[in-house]
Amino acid sequence: MRRPVKNRNIVKPDIRYNSVKVEKFINHVMEGGKKETARKVVYGAFEEIKKKAKVENPLEVFDQALRNAAPQMEVRSRRVGGANYQVPREVRPERRLFLAMTWIKAAANTKKGKSMVYKLADEIIAASQNEGEAVKKRENTHKMAEANKAFAHFAW
Repeated sequence: MRRPVKNRNIVKPDIRYNSVKVEKFINHVMEGGKKETARKVVYGAFEEIKKKAKVENPLEVFDQALRNAAPQMEVRSRRVGGANYQVPREVRPERRLFLAMTWIKAAANTKKGKSMVYKLADEIIAASQNEGEAVKKRENTHKMAEANKAFAHFAW
C-alpha cells in the first residue's frame, strides 16, 4: 500500500519577480540557512543574464532553461526475485522541476574560478540554449531510461 501524501510546504512568490519558481530556486541555492545570500546570488545571476543574453526579462531565459533541463523519464531501482532492475518511469511535474533546479545548481557549483553569480548565469544561459552540464545530465537520464525500456513491465 502506498503511503499517504505529505502536506508539503507552500512556497510564496519571490519579492522581485513575483514568481514561485524563482523563490524555489533561491531555496535550492541557499546553503546553511543563508537566504539573503542566496537571493543576492540568484538576483545577481538574473542581472548578468540580462547583460549577457541581451534580454529584457531574464525570467523567460530561466523558464526555458528549466524546461530544457527537466527530464521526462528517469530510472528507479526495483528489486524483483533477487535481482535489481532499473525500471524506467515518467517523472512527476514537481520532481521534474526539482531535478532541473538541482542539476543547474550542481553544474554551476562544479565550475571553478568565478563567483557563483557568473557561474549560475552561464549555466542558466547554456541550459536555455539546450547546452551545458544540466542538459547533458538530462540526456544521460533519458538514455538510461531508453536502454532499460525492456524492464518497463516491472513498473509498479
